[in-house]
Amino acid sequence: MSEHVEWSEPEAAAPAVSAAVTPADAADAARLVAFGLQPKLQPARDQEYAELLRRYREDSPFARLADAVAAGLGLVVLEVSPRAGMAVTAAEDSVFAVRMGDYARRTAADSGDRFLHGLAHLAVAAMAFPRPEDLADDGYIGRVTVNGVDAFVRQACRRLEERADEQGMNTDPATDAPELEAAWRIWVRRSATGATKDARRLAGSTTGIVGKAAAFLTDSGFLQRTGDDNGGTYRTTARYQLQVRDMAGSAAMAELLELGVVPVTDGTASLMPAEDTEDLELVADAGLPFHS
Repeated sequence: MSEHVEWSEPEAAAPAVSAAVTPADAADAARLVAFGLQPKLQPARDQEYAELLRRYREDSPFARLADAVAAGLGLVVLEVSPRAGMAVTAAEDSVFAVRMGDYARRTAADSGDRFLHGLAHLAVAAMAFPRPEDLADDGYIGRVTVNGVDAFVRQACRRLEERADEQGMNTDPATDAPELEAAWRIWVRRSATGATKDARRLAGSTTGIVGKAAAFLTDSGFLQRTGDDNGGTYRTTARYQLQVRDMAGSAAMAELLELGVVPVTDGTASLMPAEDTEDLELVADAGLPFHS
């Protein structure tokens, strides 16, 4: 008599236990964050960087570890991809944060220039990505020129002046006035170029300030210089697009766009012509970008 054997489904394998984080894993995660802090470094040109990016995308525990290392350094991870690398931005309390006050002090002695440098950076961002679809499109590349940005700001200043006149605010604004309201009066009083005896533009002129902003953004891996025309021509990088996306909801950016100089709602030209530009004192050959 044969013995009856009862068959059953094999038991499901026990879930694999996550391997403990090793010092080597921590070192690799920190190495990836270190690569992210070198904005000009392109993953396609560094095999180790590209491999760590691949590991981040394919190994969830490693990705969480790298995110934790970044967070511990006061960094916010904007994107991790082959096109942008590990794109990070510094939180306000991070040791890596660049303060506009410190930036302005390194470039000029006049404390009022802090507003001008901030406005220059804001204008570069607004002109580089004038429409929401430009900012959302990963393949979009913005192009700006130093003279074009200065001309754009002067036109924005005209709109602010008109608004102030309509509201009867023809004197210096109150301390609680919006940032742009306080800045436009300083900008329009400043020479667009100025010049030294050897024809170099003055650092304290408005194009000098825009040029300083463009140079800083280039050194930071956000812009790439493409030529010398119109005071300097630049194209945006993937990292800059991510940074501008991060700041797009700021009050100052919204205030600048609401002036109507850069219409970002209907997809028409990125810089609207003023009704009368004779008194704007626009720099020659501003090279303003228009988008149809």
